[in-house]
Parts: sequence; structure tokens; C-alpha cells
Amino acid sequence: MIVYLNAHFVIYFIEMNPVWGLKVTTYVTDLLGRGDELAISDLTRLECQVGPLMSGNRMLLGKFTTFFQSPDVRVLPLTGAVCDRAAALRATYRFKTPDAIHLAAAIEDGCDRLVTNDAKLQSCTEITVDLLS
Repeated sequence: MIVYLNAHFVIYFIEMNPVWGLKVTTYVTDLLGRGDELAISDLTRLECQVGPLMSGNRMLLGKFTTFFQSPDVRVLPLTGAVCDRAAALRATYRFKTPDAIHLAAAIEDGCDRLVTNDAKLQSCTEITVDLLS
């Protein structure tokens, strides 16, 4: 199974967020233990790098880079097809552009599910959305 991780999920995982860090780590460990593949998009990479770049935190930026380059993580490109699908999702569900792009990348690249803590995304019927709570 291919599971798409949205940007907040990755940020919580790498930064070990006090509320979400342990939950996310357990979720990722379970996925990898089952042999599932993790997927993110180029948008995820962009969103995850902003905080460390703004604060000048090179160590944290390095942690994100290591994660993105992991053999366990597939980075999905933002293609024309992804942008077209995102536009359709945004028009249908009224999602914000980044959310529509995350969903579109997962759908277009054949992910089986997307995991997030954003309950609004569960209204999308084109992919199974797991809510981490």
C-alpha cells in the first residue's frame, strides 16, 4: 500500500511535535512494519523547508532533507495532471489550494490513502483519507 503523508504530518514527525509527534511516529512505524510505502509531494518538501529556512535552523533542515532522501519515501512530482486534478478538487470540494494539490498528487500517482489530521479532507471521495487523531 502507498500512503501519502501531508506536510503537517511530516513536520510533526520530524520536529517531534509535543502533541502529535508520538502518534505520528507510531503510525509511520506501523506502516513501515507492514511493508507499506510512504509518499510525499514536491509541495510537501516546499512546505516543510519554510520554517527551518526562516529560522536559519540548518540542523532541522538537514533532518527534513534526510527524510526526503530516505529509500522509504517516494517524492511525487507536481505535474500538469496533478495541477488539473487539484483544480477540479478545489472546485468540487472548495479545498484550499495546498490541500487540493496534496490530494491530487496522491490520487494521480496511485496512492491508496492519504493521512492527515485535517478532518475537512475526509470529504474527498476520490481517495481514502485517514484521520490521525
